[in-house]
Amino acid sequence: MFYIDLDIPIADLQEYLKNQGWLVSNDERVISVEKPGEGNMNVVLRITTNIRSFILKQSRPYVQKYQQIEAPLERIEVEYQFYSTVQGNQIDAHIPNILAYDKMEFSLMMEDLGQCKDMTYLYGNRTIKRTHLDRLIHVLQAIHKSKPEGFPKNMELRKLNHQHIFVLPFMEDNGFQLDDIQEGLQELSLTYKGDTVLKSVVETLGVKYLSEGSTLIHGDYYPGSWITEDDNIYIIDPEFSFLGFAEFDLGVMAAHLIMATSDSSYLDFVLKKYQGCIDKKWVHQIVGIEIMRRLIGLAQLPLERTLQEKEYLLQMARKMILE
Repeated sequence: MFYIDLDIPIADLQEYLKNQGWLVSNDERVISVEKPGEGNMNVVLRITTNIRSFILKQSRPYVQKYQQIEAPLERIEVEYQFYSTVQGNQIDAHIPNILAYDKMEFSLMMEDLGQCKDMTYLYGNRTIKRTHLDRLIHVLQAIHKSKPEGFPKNMELRKLNHQHIFVLPFMEDNGFQLDDIQEGLQELSLTYKGDTVLKSVVETLGVKYLSEGSTLIHGDYYPGSWITEDDNIYIIDPEFSFLGFAEFDLGVMAAHLIMATSDSSYLDFVLKKYQGCIDKKWVHQIVGIEIMRRLIGLAQLPLERTLQEKEYLLQMARKMILE
């Protein structure tokens, strides 16, 4: 496998791109390679040539940010299939154009969207623009209305995600050192890790997550997958996509809006604005599960909150799961 990384010799990269037929002319030359931002799952590079710039993305047999965690290489195929499926569904302006795909080397070449920033800044701003929120809901509706044929089941990545959403955060001895994140967080988490009624409901939703559904979902619809430049919004990183249930995306989205703002009314807003047949109870339960796993699981957020604020969010989450 030809590995791309930040330190790759430009001559080697030039040769790879030339052999793939990905250069627009014989005169196109690679000038520089840089990271466009912090990626979690994959290696992501911005390639600048004497003619243009583009993004080159490649999967690894592990999670790029947590390299001790194994992950399927085929997730890049899922991402490619997702973009191919949703193109033309009224959201072309909100996704990057795919320029080329190398199935053998698990690499994807796509449009460079420019100097965008991901929307994890919401956790610090504690608010979101109404125009941004409306567009995010509009894009999600369009994704869910897509009609993919033969879409990958993505089961290996789903099993990995299932562990980190529905299982590990609720285990008393899971190896996570929560006090390293914030003193007192470990003790705070024990109330929920020992709640057998709560864990039973979470387990039921976990089974549903692993079951085959009929709706194309993004699978990781949160501020790290939303990038913006002024009022433009783009959706990226759909490697967790699969045919599942719309309530999962909606619940994840609402959970992060609530964590960012501490305002639970965003859930009602999302449910009223979204046009589709959904089970509101499932959405509420996914909201609660996502809040909990982000506060007491491995996949932590840049969320600067006091222990008391996190306790409030955890109590809210438990109520949503058990309602």
